[in-house]
Amino acid sequence: MSPLFLASRLDVPLVPDAPGARDLLQRELSKPEYQTAQPSLWDIVSKAFWDWVNSLRVPGEGPFTGLFPIIAMTVVVVGIVIAFIVWGVPRLNRRSARQLDLFGERDDRTADRLRQDARAAAAAGDWTLALQELYRAIARGLSERTIVVVTPGTTAHGFAARAAAAFPQNGRALAEAADVFDAVRYLEATGTEAQYRELEALDARLSSAAPQLLADPEELVR
Repeated sequence: MSPLFLASRLDVPLVPDAPGARDLLQRELSKPEYQTAQPSLWDIVSKAFWDWVNSLRVPGEGPFTGLFPIIAMTVVVVGIVIAFIVWGVPRLNRRSARQLDLFGERDDRTADRLRQDARAAAAAGDWTLALQELYRAIARGLSERTIVVVTPGTTAHGFAARAAAAFPQNGRALAEAADVFDAVRYLEATGTEAQYRELEALDARLSSAAPQLLADPEELVR
């Protein structure tokens, strides 16, 4: 072996510096055999869960020492079931949140509360506001009865058309009510007592009538 070859071999450091060692370690750990040995997310979560369950021990040597984890899990499951019974499934909650929108405004008042506000405005002689509140009450009432779904972006005439599909005998009155609502809400028209009384009569008819179309209210959105 020539001296020149030995000199070149001696120039290579036997112990790498810190950056070189880090690069060597990263290359080694990136090999497939190391990656497949890593625990999955499910393994980590399930292990943490069962470690927590196994940590639920009653101090001492009483008869409930081994049963405590089972009792704790039963309490958790019962709590989840009760939460579903009281608050409903998430899909129903999402639907309720979506229906808070009423003709371009976020309004969480119930139909009964809207009717009360409409009567208060009428008693004060503010027929313009009374008409708006009562038309909203009609829309919210049919929504609460799951007859018509009022979605964000639904217009007064859009609601009237959907409601007319369920109450065709009141279709003309609903369309006229939508005209009045748009006039007093957007066109600065002044409402009258006669218009309010007609809308009040329409609300009474719809509240006591059974819908002709007993389909999923989602179908009335189309």
